[in-house]
Amino acid sequence: MNRVVWSFACFYLLEVPFLDSALASEVKRPSLGVDIISLNGKWQLMNSNSSVSLSAEVPGCVHTTLQRQGFISDPYYRFNDLAYRWISLDNWTYTTLFSVPTHVRGKGKAVLVFEGVDTVSTISLNGVTIGKTDNMFRRYDFEVTGLLKDEENVLQVWVMSAVTYASQRSHAHTEYRVPPDCPPPVQKGECHVNFIRKAQSSFSWDWGPSFPTLGIWKGVRLEVFNTSRVLSYTTSPKYDSEHSSWNVEVELFFDVFVASKGLVHLSIPLLQSEAEFQLSLTPGQSKKSFVLQLNQSVSLWWPFGHGEQFLYYLTIDVNLEGGETFNVAFRTVELVQEPIPSSPGLSFYFRINGKPIFLKGSNWIPVHAFQDQVTTDMITILLRSAQKANMNALRVWGGGVYEQDIFYSLCDMYGIMIWQDFMFACALYPTEKDFIQTVREEVTQQVRRLKSHPSVVIWSGNNENEAAIATDWFNISVAARPLYVKDYVNLYVENIRDIVLQEDSTRPFLVSSPTNGVESEKEGWVAKDPYDPHYGDTHYYSYYKDCWDWTAFPRTRFASEYGFQSWPSLSTLSKVSVSSDWDFSSNFSAHRQHHEDGNQQMLKQAELHYILPNSTDPVQKYRDTIYITQVMQAQCVKIQTEFYRHSRSDIIEGKGHTMGTLYWQLNDIWQGPSWSSVEFGGKWKMLHYWATDFYAPILSAGVEDKGDLLIYGVSDSHSEKLSGVRLHSWSSFNAVCSLESNVTKIKAGGSTLVFQHSISALLTQCGNCTRRSCIVAFHLSSPEGQLISPHNHIFLSSPRYAEGLQKPNITVRTIHSHTHHLQTHPPTLDNSLIYYIPKIMSGRAQTKASLTQGRFARAISAEEWMARQRCSITDCD
Repeated sequence: MNRVVWSFACFYLLEVPFLDSALASEVKRPSLGVDIISLNGKWQLMNSNSSVSLSAEVPGCVHTTLQRQGFISDPYYRFNDLAYRWISLDNWTYTTLFSVPTHVRGKGKAVLVFEGVDTVSTISLNGVTIGKTDNMFRRYDFEVTGLLKDEENVLQVWVMSAVTYASQRSHAHTEYRVPPDCPPPVQKGECHVNFIRKAQSSFSWDWGPSFPTLGIWKGVRLEVFNTSRVLSYTTSPKYDSEHSSWNVEVELFFDVFVASKGLVHLSIPLLQSEAEFQLSLTPGQSKKSFVLQLNQSVSLWWPFGHGEQFLYYLTIDVNLEGGETFNVAFRTVELVQEPIPSSPGLSFYFRINGKPIFLKGSNWIPVHAFQDQVTTDMITILLRSAQKANMNALRVWGGGVYEQDIFYSLCDMYGIMIWQDFMFACALYPTEKDFIQTVREEVTQQVRRLKSHPSVVIWSGNNENEAAIATDWFNISVAARPLYVKDYVNLYVENIRDIVLQEDSTRPFLVSSPTNGVESEKEGWVAKDPYDPHYGDTHYYSYYKDCWDWTAFPRTRFASEYGFQSWPSLSTLSKVSVSSDWDFSSNFSAHRQHHEDGNQQMLKQAELHYILPNSTDPVQKYRDTIYITQVMQAQCVKIQTEFYRHSRSDIIEGKGHTMGTLYWQLNDIWQGPSWSSVEFGGKWKMLHYWATDFYAPILSAGVEDKGDLLIYGVSDSHSEKLSGVRLHSWSSFNAVCSLESNVTKIKAGGSTLVFQHSISALLTQCGNCTRRSCIVAFHLSSPEGQLISPHNHIFLSSPRYAEGLQKPNITVRTIHSHTHHLQTHPPTLDNSLIYYIPKIMSGRAQTKASLTQGRFARAISAEEWMARQRCSITDCD
């Protein structure tokens, strides 16, 4: 048995004081006597030979600056990802001038803080080099005491080409190769991305472009103080099971210039809990921990669909200067890996607050290739789309970025659990001292930043790197394999895992995904078969096998990746293409497809069950082809997901007990073919509409097995249900015949077989039905006849062979109202209220992202809003 309970209490800062900084010289005055001068805003940007010089916004990146200044057009347009490759191959310099007030300049210590530089840079102040950066995911603090001038100060950031840097680091690593060298040619990407701590997908991926960005992608500020400053706040939970009580341990990290003493006051008013502590600080960086005992029982935080997401106010006041207000939430999480009766191996499921939870969701990739263009609106629309599809979990995939604070705050509010990868994916990595050191700092900072969010339920060290070694992706010789295993253990176990266990005892850690979990650990951290369905999680893709054949799917403990490609709608593609591109055999279609043989795989899979488009009108044929890829994708993912959901209670031939499905992938990074269910821009594909049904809290799922029709009732909750089965002919909406099962109580939080019948007998019983002329429809209803599951269906033959199928006569009419401008423009924080705000124990949410002007809050109906693939405003009341 391997079962550990992670108790959790969380808090996070409600308002970041730098969000509103406007002018570069504006002085902020937070607690502890620290003066903060924001350096965000207008800078100057210049390339290496000074042929390009223009004004730039910070935070920002070079590509965005060039586009906004009219120097380049949309980088996503047609073939511009290749045309603008020169931008990433050049070096760029950011420069700004700023002055410092006299009262600030006279203070004891001054520090320049860079929240994020992308990626390799040398930074100078007034001609003096103050530091260098080599990691996109780190904050950098540089002391500049004594370097500030009375008049204007000159701050310069020289940013080196990430492509050049990665190449140089790779070629300098001469002892042995660290594969892969380059991405597959179909991706049209850059090489050696594993040698730089940067979003791995920025050099290209099989669903996205190659844009190795450069810039200052997060905020810059000057902090000046006499005694000390607070670097960060975190919490660690302690749950006393004997007395059924919680306490909250608060950790404060200080940068101390002069030894001092003071007070720390902690309080959660709604729980009538507060305490005051003595604070003694000595020069240097230090951590202080304080435990607040709670005087009342708490309301727990639950995943979406299982309860409320209760959040409390926590106030932390240092030296009685007013304090900061945070949200705090309480929950426990267990990753249960223990023996299962009648099955070899171990279970793999999450238990939240003592309740086994089936994770229903998808995988999250970067929202945009240029992170400075990612808005709160974009993140909110995607997260609301996930929740609208009944998802309770997302995996932040390890080839992108650690997401913005607002992403995790919204997940806290929406009850969306986060599987958080560290940013390593599909590669082996170097283990030189400087690389390990910057990774250690990256991991430390990110864990401290994110651990206070109840939505984050697990850390994972990497994406598919255990599998890469175990199944020999990179043709490593048997003799050399121990060296790469040693490097793997060094990076992910002896460093990343070690830091996570030190910093965060509130949630589990996995070294990789997929993995066999504790079995991989027993096998030296690299299992013989990380895809073994008897353990851990699995990734499974098969594009040429018939996706309707559910017997081909692995009966896994947890399906953390699976999926099929489709093309986005023409309305999405038309923004970055011209009419001559609208052909499946065009150069554009080939260029946009970054997955080897991807376009043919879609057509071949679709052709198994559907007649491929054959219109003589090229544009109509293109539209129809896009449509049929989305039909194919939706049906394939539906069948696979329903198989996993009804396998949660089954053990067949020693396999089963599936307790999670995260299909690949939720969102897109640009307009192109991919595995996503939501297109770039927020429009839902057919798959996402179907996900609202196959992820419903109560589901009826049907399969054909050895000539029998089996229908399962799957429930996230419990109660008595009744199944109804109907056969329809293709030629009529009226049922040919109807059957009902006996009243069956579906297992609470489980799957129950509620109907079994021979299909041949069923067809005979229904009289005029054959496999080709009829379709089976079914649902679950209560004994009183109330529908309690979505309607579902199962094809008895491929629709391409359907008999009696008639061409529908469908008319679509769009009604424009006085709010038509909201139908053609994406919602913004200034003109619409689109955010769902859950219950917060103190009364209302205070995050800036949640506060909007509501003058159009009632202008659009929920039906109209859902039709436009946005969140329903009815939840905002």
